[in-house]
Amino acid sequence: MNKTKRIFLWSGPRNISTTLMYSFAQRKDTKVFDEPLYAHYLTSTNAKEYHPDAEFIIRSMECNGQVVVDKMLDNNSAELVFFKNMTHHLLDIDKSFMKKGLNVILTRSPEDMLPSFHKVIPNPTLNDVGYKSHVKLLHYFEENNISYLVMDSKMILDNPEHQLKRLCKHANIPFVNAMLSWPKGPRVEDGVWAKDWYHKVHQSNGFMKYKKKTKEFPKELNTLLDECLVYYKQLKDKI
Repeated sequence: MNKTKRIFLWSGPRNISTTLMYSFAQRKDTKVFDEPLYAHYLTSTNAKEYHPDAEFIIRSMECNGQVVVDKMLDNNSAELVFFKNMTHHLLDIDKSFMKKGLNVILTRSPEDMLPSFHKVIPNPTLNDVGYKSHVKLLHYFEENNISYLVMDSKMILDNPEHQLKRLCKHANIPFVNAMLSWPKGPRVEDGVWAKDWYHKVHQSNGFMKYKKKTKEFPKELNTLLDECLVYYKQLKDKI
């Protein structure tokens, strides 16, 4: 009997999802996978026109989303397999596979996230940043009686041990102290896009303490911020 347990992390961009992936990579019983649906997303949208190294990513990965899902479900390479995914990558994919894993929604205040994302992707839209997709996914879970956990990036950074224990309890796995730290630098599991997105996490050796942004919020993002806050508040109500 296959006893492999699967965790599906459904994050937005710039939500410390890579940090959480690095945390799980420290477990001896776990293998982690970085955004397996990224190429599917790029080939399904015009994001390939403005995401760094999009063509290289597309050539490097499986682009058929259903094939990727099948591979996630067939992967028995460890007792626990952890898939870091972006919620907005779930385009035209049957979500019923989520019943076969443990689902975690990871969100972050758009006041913190949008300026960070804007540094890599100028002029982002609501479809780029995942908040609306998160709420749609949350409704799907509730309509189909699928268990889920909502986590907030700031809460994790403020008290990583407590929040990791909460996640582990949801997954019915033991918490291990090794999840709190790791060596600095790139990891073998990093996606090929790491050089464009992971500069800060590569400088870390654990969960970095939350620091409130001191720079003025970009005025050109104010309309998007208002849109995102509507969905973010719905997510926060579920924590």
